[in-house]
Amino acid sequence: MAAGRLPVLFEDVAIAATRIRGGVTRTALTHSHWLSQLCGCEVFLKHEQTMFTGSFKERGARNALLSLSEEERARGVVAASAGNHALALSWHGKQLGVPVSVLMPTVAPMAKRSKCATFGAHIVVHGDTIGDAKLHAETTAPFCDMTYVNGYDDVPIIAGAGTLGLELIEQLPEGDHFDYVMVPCGGAGLLAGVSLAIKTLRPQTRVVGVEPRNCASFSHALAVGHPDPVETTSTLADGLAVPTVGANAFEVARAHADDVCIVDEADVALAVLRLLENEKVTIEGGGATGLAAILPGGPYHDQVRGAKVAVPLCGGNIDVTTLGRVIDRGMAADGRLVRFVAEVSDRSGGIAQCTEILSRHGASVKDVFHERAWLQSAVDRVQIKFILECTGADHSRAVREAMIDAGVTILVWGREVYTRGDPNTTQLLETTTGGPAEPAPFE
Repeated sequence: MAAGRLPVLFEDVAIAATRIRGGVTRTALTHSHWLSQLCGCEVFLKHEQTMFTGSFKERGARNALLSLSEEERARGVVAASAGNHALALSWHGKQLGVPVSVLMPTVAPMAKRSKCATFGAHIVVHGDTIGDAKLHAETTAPFCDMTYVNGYDDVPIIAGAGTLGLELIEQLPEGDHFDYVMVPCGGAGLLAGVSLAIKTLRPQTRVVGVEPRNCASFSHALAVGHPDPVETTSTLADGLAVPTVGANAFEVARAHADDVCIVDEADVALAVLRLLENEKVTIEGGGATGLAAILPGGPYHDQVRGAKVAVPLCGGNIDVTTLGRVIDRGMAADGRLVRFVAEVSDRSGGIAQCTEILSRHGASVKDVFHERAWLQSAVDRVQIKFILECTGADHSRAVREAMIDAGVTILVWGREVYTRGDPNTTQLLETTTGGPAEPAPFE
């Protein structure tokens, strides 16, 4: 590669667009009235979740398969994946007659394993992580004789992802452009491809990568100057949980993307909830991070005010159990599901004081726990933990203030922990909310 030459060029994206035409769904771009009103900007949603396998990964997978030589096609391809890349490669391998082997870690959902098998892929479950599965694929016969397809760093994969950016440009009227495109970022392949396409044709558009705080691998790579493993924890945006960004993807994204921002888990949960309630679409956590960044309280909410913003909804493959958990977390972040712990009298009528206030102010009790053993300050007192359903943050605050005015000693309300001096006083002396550190600026 010549000095200064990037591993993926705009011509690669243009070729990919021609190559996959007719084999990959051209997804709709819709304007959202409700989200525009909520975010204070014009929000346009790119519905990648409507792909046959439920994510944008089909773009790169088909392009990669069509880039193979006849000999490589005959030998087949292999990939390590627990989700969307595996589904996309399996489906398009079936359509194109290319044998596909998918190595999945033990944590891969059973539903995705069976769906890949239905598409005709050879499924092997190996290791506890994607890294374990990848190492096995690259070092074990017969897989090491196949072409390994990296889901976010191979040149055809990045170029295929870039076709999403081309479609965004084509779907606006002639001469119009987006002010911002908010791109979910995990291994950085999508960010690389989309930023390459958009900045080549619409340099005035700002392309922003959005990644979860629990796996901010692209921000870390920018800080140290090269791809480098980052410590990760579990995240609702599990499709973006790539500890080390791809080398090719990093170079292209660093050259073309304008900025990167980090969203918290509560932001992601709230974005999934907003899309479900307002747009009637089910989006996985990773696919909703672009919206998470521009919602009120998100890191880019103020920057995009009054702007025209494109938000790719990159995937909708979320299982029902996970969706239930995400909805609960989203409702908690929205102030509609509230946990509070109060200390009341352990005599007759102690709990009734709380429930009467809740009833009067329209808060619904979803669950209640009565605990004596861990309260050591007074034998005639008891801790009560309530889970409430409220209509929103304002309603939650009104209920809390009513409790305080009535003399109820609150120990915990939502994420706030209250401390007090004398066990019998009702004064709230201190509130400790905690909270994550601010993300480092884009460099």
